[in-house]
Amino acid sequence: MAISLSVVLLLAIILVVLIRGGNLKAGPAVVAVLFGFFLASTGMADDIQRFLDSITNTVGSIKF
Repeated sequence: MAISLSVVLLLAIILVVLIRGGNLKAGPAVVAVLFGFFLASTGMADDIQRFLDSITNTVGSIKF
């Protein structure tokens, strides 16, 4: 839960920066948010979550 909340917060910050910087207009931003919202309620949500979890585990296991 903490990782997904962090990802949502990070993506929200990036979205705000892109809109304020003029790189992304409000209309396409709303479409992107709605796409993500509706994508989360499809059958693909579990596969996407597993993929993101595997990336998180891989990055977390890297020793610097």
